[in-house]
This record gives sequence, C-alpha cells and structure tokens, in this order.
Amino acid sequence: MHRQSTTPPGTQTLRRGLDVVAAVARGACDLRAVCERTGISRSTAHRLLQLLVQEGYLRRGPENTYLLGPALIEYGFLALQQNPVPLVARPVLERLSGRYRDTVHLAIRDDDEVLYLDKIASLRGAETRSRIGYRMPLTTTGIGKSLILDEGEEVWERLFAAEREGGGGGDRSLDRFLETMRRYRRLGATMDLEENEPGIRCVAAPVRDGSSSGVAAVSIAATRPYMPMERMRALVPVLREAAEEISGLLGYPSAGSPA
Repeated sequence: MHRQSTTPPGTQTLRRGLDVVAAVARGACDLRAVCERTGISRSTAHRLLQLLVQEGYLRRGPENTYLLGPALIEYGFLALQQNPVPLVARPVLERLSGRYRDTVHLAIRDDDEVLYLDKIASLRGAETRSRIGYRMPLTTTGIGKSLILDEGEEVWERLFAAEREGGGGGDRSLDRFLETMRRYRRLGATMDLEENEPGIRCVAAPVRDGSSSGVAAVSIAATRPYMPMERMRALVPVLREAAEEISGLLGYPSAGSPA
C-alpha cells in the first residue's frame, strides 16, 4: 500500500530522492529496477543514486546493486530513541515473552498501515514474517485492528474498502468485519484468526497515552497449534493488562484514577 501525498512546490528533486530510497527499501536493487519502480529517467536516477551513496543513505552491493546505507540505520535507531513508546514498553514485552514464550509485537499506526516498532521472537522456534520496520494491513492483523479500535465506523469502512481494493481482506464481508470490530471494541482487545498470514493467530490490545489517544498496540502471536481459541480467550485479559500498564507509563489514567 503506497502513501498518497502532494509534493509541495520546489521540492520535486527531494521527492525523487525519497522515492529512490523507498524503491531500494522495497527491493529495487539496481538502476533499471529503480527506474521502473519510480518512473524517474535513467540519467536522473543515476545521479540520485550516486548522491545517496555518497551521503550514506544507500550503499553499493555486489554487481552494481544498491542497498540501504548506514545513515538510515543510524537515523532509524535515533527515531526509535525519540519515540518513548518502545522504551517504555520494552520491559512489559520482555515479561510477556518470558512467560508465554510466543512472538510479542509492539506497533504503531503509520498512515493507513501497521508499522512494527519492536518484536521479540518466539521461544518455541515458530516464526512470523514480521520484523521491526515491517508494514502490514490494519484490518487483517490483530495488532492493526487494535490500532483502529477507537476509530469511528466510517474509518473502519474506508480502511476495509481500501485493503479489499488492494487485494487484501480475504473473503470477509464488510458487515461481518464491522460486527467483529464492534465485538472487539466491547472486549477491549482484538484477534487475528489467520486472516493475515495462514497458520498464524494473535491477540492484541491498544495502548493509549495521557491524552487518551491510541498511540500503539501490543500483541502475542503464535502458530495455530499453540493458539487454540480457548487460549486466545485466556490471553485477552493478559494483553489488556499489559497494554494498560504501558498506557499508564505514558500518562493514561488507570481505572479509579482521577481524570
């Protein structure tokens, strides 16, 4: 899913440079692939690639290929450090991982996608395709549903329609999706019943800050044999409690606290 944005006047060159970086990040590893992915002319793309390598945003790989560079690694870590959510949430995630032994995620909503900020891999050896910095849909992932749990139904409808248009969403109807989201809202947690990745299930809950806004979500994911429905139901209060703990550290008033 690509972001839609209008380029401000006078910033076209910057926009093209960012498009080149994004193309390499998504697997366009040589000049031809970058041109095809971005629509930029060969000469312009070549100049931008040279500059981006020079500044450390990209680096050269074998056989005239390009890879993301060290500057992006540095800035990525700085971005995480400047966001208080991963730092505050990490001890809670580690406790969940140690106790339940399955994959634990922390994610935020970035535009209309899930963006993973932290992941602790399963101690059972079963692995999911997610990784830090990875993006996934909002309406099919358990953690994505938690990220939009506080939104109005018109937002749910828009996101569902957009993801279906993009080829996602499976065979669910809009009515079924809305009914499920209403039930999750009453529950205070969400689930993924293999809607996003075959064989992978998860339970998630939203994290809120001092303004009572949803800022992140936390989840536990496992393969189907380790995640029958009885266990998923049992994990609902666990995830809600973990999310509430992180929320409290971010200033969200706990139950019984003065508003």
